[in-house]
Amino acid sequence: MIIRARTPEGQLRIEIEPSSSVAELVQKIVKAGSFSSRIDVFLDPPQSKSLAARIDVSLASVPLRHGDMVYVAFAKDGDVQTPAPRVVDTARPLIVEQDPVDNILEKQKGIVKRDRDVRFCRHGSSGMCDYCMPLEPYDAKYLEENKIKHMSFHAYIKQLTAQSKATSSKFIPPLDDFDFSVKMPCPSKSHDPYPNGICTKCQPSSITLQPQGFRMVDHIEFEDPSIIENIVHFWRTTGTQRFGYLYGRYEVYDKVPLGVKAIVCAVYEPPQLNEHDAIQLLLPDAAEAKIDQVAKQLGLCRVGMIYTDLLDSGKGNGLVVCKRHEASYFLSSAECLFSAEMQNKHLTKTRYAPTGTFGSRFVTCVITGNREGAIDIESYQVSNVAMAMERDKIVEACVKPDLMRVQASTSEKYVPEVFYKYKNQYSIMVKEPAKPTFPVDYLLVTVTHGFPQTPAPFFDKQNAFPIENRDALGVDAGLTALEKRLKQYDRDLVQALSDFHALLFLSQSGILEENEVRLMLDVVRTKDAGAAAQLSHSGGWMSMLEIAKQTSSGQQQRGTGSAHNAAGSSAPPPVEWDCRHCTFRNSGGHDSCDICGLPRD
Repeated sequence: MIIRARTPEGQLRIEIEPSSSVAELVQKIVKAGSFSSRIDVFLDPPQSKSLAARIDVSLASVPLRHGDMVYVAFAKDGDVQTPAPRVVDTARPLIVEQDPVDNILEKQKGIVKRDRDVRFCRHGSSGMCDYCMPLEPYDAKYLEENKIKHMSFHAYIKQLTAQSKATSSKFIPPLDDFDFSVKMPCPSKSHDPYPNGICTKCQPSSITLQPQGFRMVDHIEFEDPSIIENIVHFWRTTGTQRFGYLYGRYEVYDKVPLGVKAIVCAVYEPPQLNEHDAIQLLLPDAAEAKIDQVAKQLGLCRVGMIYTDLLDSGKGNGLVVCKRHEASYFLSSAECLFSAEMQNKHLTKTRYAPTGTFGSRFVTCVITGNREGAIDIESYQVSNVAMAMERDKIVEACVKPDLMRVQASTSEKYVPEVFYKYKNQYSIMVKEPAKPTFPVDYLLVTVTHGFPQTPAPFFDKQNAFPIENRDALGVDAGLTALEKRLKQYDRDLVQALSDFHALLFLSQSGILEENEVRLMLDVVRTKDAGAAAQLSHSGGWMSMLEIAKQTSSGQQQRGTGSAHNAAGSSAPPPVEWDCRHCTFRNSGGHDSCDICGLPRD
């Protein structure tokens, strides 16, 4: 039989007889993994039951059966000299900190209830037959009739676990990631590592591409139209494209059995260079970690990315060019690789995968023109195969945007064969090798999008605080803008702070202490007036108000002075000076600091 062993250095497959002892299994694992340290063996990460005293017990008596997974950890210093394998019942999933929506959905059966069919049902109201019995959430006919192209992630899990229960009473995590790399060292230990040698035990299998039958996210819901309008406004004003990260949360989507929707609450626009046909992100973004932390304290997370690809029709009627369609492309190969890279950075935690992660809920939204020339949104994910191919670096972008190029094998990297199937002109399914390209459409997963019928946005959309990193528009996202927003809401601090961009500015300003930043975010998350009153009386908040006041008055004085100087004779160039409060070097000519607003003397 075969026992799978997940180790800190990778996964192993151990061939062993059921009559073999636990000690023999440990020895085979040590040999296969070439471990220099002592190991412990478990059947679950909690490591709750030890078999240190049962080394000579047979695997069948443990019990361990064909296909079971064991988990290997290195023994700590001071442990007993003999490895002490520990085995526990596997009839439960792994313990992983999943998203709350996963905890909700895994407890639901997801069955689709049907009413009594008056044409075919021949029983009473309390009876049931094949025409009215509930359907499973993965029922192919139901999905086709309701035009659901991809089943939901949890429906896919239900489908896999339903099949496994029919063959085994033991739970085995059903989700496995694709691995297209050569196993090094080879499990057989019969030859030198690649490229000097390769065999069927270390060589990755060939890849046959086919559309993915499930999707991790079923719908994207933008809380308010202004989220999209703000990005489109940048294009209308500058004529250049714009990029942003989507922040929000996940909730149950009841339009699809066991569905998940990503609710977008705000967009963060990182530093970038914008052109009329290109976007260049300025990486690394030093503020990225802080922004993710702010979002987490608000109960939000990064759910995707969005960017524009707009071109004016030139007819003066406000329409745009439709560039993405079935005769062209939907996502280019370069965009597809970027989406795969971002999805690999944002994996979904699940207890139904041996590694604790599987796939990603990170979405890609493109604002572009539709067939009617109107501005529309297209939403996608790339498949798990695409994520693995990008991770293992076996594909690259092609000159033709609708094609993906397969790299050639080298002495440093082995690339498995890639095939794809399609119907030819005679409606016959043909299997074609991807030498050297294949259509990008095989890697795409479409996601629907929309807006709520009764909007209840998490953030206030009135009197919006200026969006960060918009220097091209001359936007002042500083203390003056903050003071203006606070005045507009008078004493309603809860409402005044309910702006994602204002919170990002305050959390990075350095004026508030860490505990004051946490209190500020709690005010927005809980809408607690008592916490708002506590924040308003804190030292950092009062200092911020004073600095904002001084900054605003200083800018007004400089504006008056500039107008006066323009009317008079030429004056000598101002002398630079360092602020004794914040150490910022000012260009001179005025009596208050450009940053903190405090007086020069």
